[in-house]
Amino acid sequence: MDSLPEDAGAGPLAVLARFRLDVYSCFTARADELSELADAVLCADGPVKTLAGLSLAAEHRRGHGALYDAVNHGRIDIGRLRRSLAGLPLPRAADGRLVLAVDVSNWLRPGAATSPGRLFCHVYGRGKGQAQMIPGWPYSVIAALEPGRTSWTAVLDAVRLGPDDDEAEVTAAQVRDVVTRLIAAGHWREGDRPVLVIFDAGYDVARLAFLLADLPVEVLGRLRSDRVLCFPPQRRPGRGRPPRHGTDFKLADPASWPAAAVTTITQTTRYGTAVAQAWDRLHPRLTHRSAWLGHDGDLPVIDGTLIRLQVDHLPGDRDPKPVWLWCSRTGTAPGQVDRLWQAFLRRFDLEHTFRLFKQVLGWTIPKIRSPEAANRWTWLIITCHAQLRLARPLADDLRLPWERPAPPGRLTPARVRRGFRNIRAAIPCPAGAPKPGKPGPGRPPGSKNRRPAPRHDVGKTTRREPSLKARRERAG
Repeated sequence: MDSLPEDAGAGPLAVLARFRLDVYSCFTARADELSELADAVLCADGPVKTLAGLSLAAEHRRGHGALYDAVNHGRIDIGRLRRSLAGLPLPRAADGRLVLAVDVSNWLRPGAATSPGRLFCHVYGRGKGQAQMIPGWPYSVIAALEPGRTSWTAVLDAVRLGPDDDEAEVTAAQVRDVVTRLIAAGHWREGDRPVLVIFDAGYDVARLAFLLADLPVEVLGRLRSDRVLCFPPQRRPGRGRPPRHGTDFKLADPASWPAAAVTTITQTTRYGTAVAQAWDRLHPRLTHRSAWLGHDGDLPVIDGTLIRLQVDHLPGDRDPKPVWLWCSRTGTAPGQVDRLWQAFLRRFDLEHTFRLFKQVLGWTIPKIRSPEAANRWTWLIITCHAQLRLARPLADDLRLPWERPAPPGRLTPARVRRGFRNIRAAIPCPAGAPKPGKPGPGRPPGSKNRRPAPRHDVGKTTRREPSLKARRERAG
């Protein structure tokens, strides 16, 4: 795709048409069927319920056999597709910086014993303590966030986590690749504010900040409420090695909290009064265990800003617990603290994107066996979502009788999808006409499958020692 400045001056319809042509060129095998399959996802009436049902859409001119053949045996140039997504216009925060959110969404496959690469995925249940671990394929997704309350995000990348992967290393490499592509596309230039990358609880934000220290990024993540951080050590005279850690800051013990360096009070329409307290230059106490087991030399001291956010109420919760955030930036001013916690709240917009993928576009509907086919279908869904985002200023509000009218420019992705069939009629369709053919003979009636598919275990396959002591015991 052409560079961002040339696309920025084109109209929305021209940008959408050029992106569709560029996506078609990324399909290196079964391109016509993959293109029509994407149009069927975008133009189908109602949510996608079955994969074979997409062959009944008017935009899909081929049979259901070609549909499954494209998903199972088609090929997509993922590298070129990633560059095309990075070259599209992206939303920015109110201060002009790019804000990226990283999270994992699970494609659950509990009964797929013949599908390799499945891991135990954490799934929340209905009620406290009802979480479960269900086999499936976890996907790490990175998206650019918009300012304000919205259900729109710009998905830029997706990586399936495998049984041998270290989640922190894979996530850091994924963020590095995305930021590098954004810089190459002209979204970040020398002198711009660093890209803000937001993580939820479950990520080791200190390690991610260490792995991404050479990039123009700032890391912001949520901490568990039982963590313990350290202040910088106090200088003291005398001989001996100087201390590396100061006094402890226990998130669960208010007695260990000194006076906050920054305190801000903000009145919000959704959460009431929001009180943010910030303490500067706090770092976790690292040890040669788990992720830091193979680190050579002294462990780093990774300073950052700790933020405690307390609001009056949440939807459905009148007594909410405080949220603890840690940012790799130090020396934050009051205005910067407010922008950080407000940007973190925008991270939940990515949950709306996951819900759209699964409940409307049918991301996890197909019963696919191979992980490669799952990756192919995942990227097809991402291209569909990108087309919806580009068609956002072109869509009419085709609301149902019981729905409220949407303000101009505030259509949800599902409402934009309702009118995409009308938008598609005004742009060229790159797929060629289908050739006449007939279905193959298939397996003869009464014959048995003499080559059953192999079965695969679920879970991690690489064992990592938790500490140096365990490594020595295993070596000895």
